[in-house]
Amino acid sequence: MSIAPSKDHPDTGYRGNLVKDTKTVNAWLAGCAPEPALEPELPIIDSHTHFWDLQDFGSRYLFDDMRDDVMNCGHNIEATVFIEAAAMYRANGPEHLRSLGEVEFARGMAAMADSGLYGTCRMAAVIVGQVDLRLGDAAGDVLDAAVEAAGGRFRGVRHQTPFDSGEIGSYLRHRMPEHLLRDPGFQLGAAQLVRRNLSLDVWLFHPQLEDVAVLARALPDLRIVVNHVGGPLGVGPYQGKRDEVFSSWRAGMEALAQHLNVHVKLGGMGMPVFGNGLHLRGVPPDSQTLATTWKPVVDTCIELFGASRCMFESNFPVDKQAYGYSEVWNAFKRLTHALPAADRAQLFKGTAARIYRMDDKGHQK
Repeated sequence: MSIAPSKDHPDTGYRGNLVKDTKTVNAWLAGCAPEPALEPELPIIDSHTHFWDLQDFGSRYLFDDMRDDVMNCGHNIEATVFIEAAAMYRANGPEHLRSLGEVEFARGMAAMADSGLYGTCRMAAVIVGQVDLRLGDAAGDVLDAAVEAAGGRFRGVRHQTPFDSGEIGSYLRHRMPEHLLRDPGFQLGAAQLVRRNLSLDVWLFHPQLEDVAVLARALPDLRIVVNHVGGPLGVGPYQGKRDEVFSSWRAGMEALAQHLNVHVKLGGMGMPVFGNGLHLRGVPPDSQTLATTWKPVVDTCIELFGASRCMFESNFPVDKQAYGYSEVWNAFKRLTHALPAADRAQLFKGTAARIYRMDDKGHQK
């Protein structure tokens, strides 16, 4: 995700991917009782969550916050995957090692969950951190340090890669060069992941999907996970062009699906950049509204990649500004109720467990 400056665009409600502070989010969600969980026994691994304390933006989501969401939702969340968010970096030390502070922070949250004192869900059971792959071959030493810092939980890297040269790009907290995934130095760094059996999560916008294909061709043994359904944009110059964007996005995803080392996370569609406006509603949307809104994109991803290469994600707390935790999982269940049981098992747990090397109980292995 990215954190945006506080510049406002009332026509779209878009001023970055985090537009509500924690107090506002909690008050908004408190206006509606959570939905009862559909199919409460269905095992789930939430493949994309964050912990942070972003004091400059009034956003705080720590162990107790996630525990409350998980315990009160009624769904069978067995484990969660922690994904980097450029939070809790070390304040001192070599620049290239400061991101390991976030890995250490997540490990502490995971240790609390493993105590069993706070329920059965193993939060942050595995960790996807940040290492600057632009270091090339030198990224290998930093990856080894990350593996050690995570205490056996480290499963890969999520690198900041979204790029836009216009209005949308002006809100990105971490400005990256165009076509970063094509850069030879970055690819050398990514090759270090392959040597350590680690994966690469990428979050980017739909005009960049060809960059992922280039990387997938260059490193066919690298497990690549495209976050947030490939980021079809719906704000700024893309506002009001839903059909055009969908066509372009689908073509990019169809090309990506030919690379068997590419996988997709289904979620993150509450972020303002999608242009769905879910965060702007007077009351939080229910799961049927979410399912109807998301159906074209989710159905397309499953059609192109198959259930064994797709996994559901909550993207909490980013998406918490747009809907509740019970509602997002109810929406996913509604979207897949007609699929075979084996496919649903992959989407809700199996794919995440395989890609992030987790055992049957959601623990690391």
